[in-house]
Amino acid sequence: MSHDAELAGRVALLTGASGGIGGALGRRLIAAGVRTAFCYGGHAAEAERLVAEARAAGVDAVALPGDLADPAVPARLADATTEALGPIDLLIPNAGYSAPAAYTEVDLETWDRTQAVNLRAPFLLAQRIVPGMAERGFGRVLFVSSIAAFTGGVVGPHYAASKAGLHGMLHFIAARVAGDGVTVNAIAPALIEDTRMLPAGGPGPRALPVGRYGRPEEVADLAMAVLRNGYLTNQVLSLDGGAHPR
Repeated sequence: MSHDAELAGRVALLTGASGGIGGALGRRLIAAGVRTAFCYGGHAAEAERLVAEARAAGVDAVALPGDLADPAVPARLADATTEALGPIDLLIPNAGYSAPAAYTEVDLETWDRTQAVNLRAPFLLAQRIVPGMAERGFGRVLFVSSIAAFTGGVVGPHYAASKAGLHGMLHFIAARVAGDGVTVNAIAPALIEDTRMLPAGGPGPRALPVGRYGRPEEVADLAMAVLRNGYLTNQVLSLDGGAHPR
């Protein structure tokens, strides 16, 4: 059986589907025949476009709205996905919140919203969905981190802390479900253009070893490789153009 054949017909929940990375990954999922719930915050048109592309390709899909800062939303998205498409096989909490601020200027509202979207929501999604994966003997969980989790980054301590928290969480969960056919990993991209954090068209970073920004499609390629691999688990994979060798 080919890797794509194994994923075809599976059900995925993808948050942040209306962003640059989410859109690129959504199209890879469609091409692989994955039936996907494209979850979004404030940009409905992009998620609806993915649904239209999926249906044109003969693949079931839905677009689901929700503010992940609301603690009730993760369970609602999980339940709506299951009702529309079936039990969830692939969980990809890709949505992120980024509000640049100096450490002396991070207020409580910014700190709490960052942790809620970037860390609490992925946990609540995993808590809701992973037990069913383990019962069925198959699952793929892919968190989306950042180089900031390793280096502190430039956005601020609130953002770096939220992404670093994903790593501890995945290590805890991965060790407990690996024997049940469920893999839990993260990718940590950095300096990806054509996203809301870094629009396309800017000058390339001179200090970056590869001499250019990354592309959402390159992040999607790595994500799909992880989702296809049943032996890779409990890992955080950097995709940063060589900026932070590990």
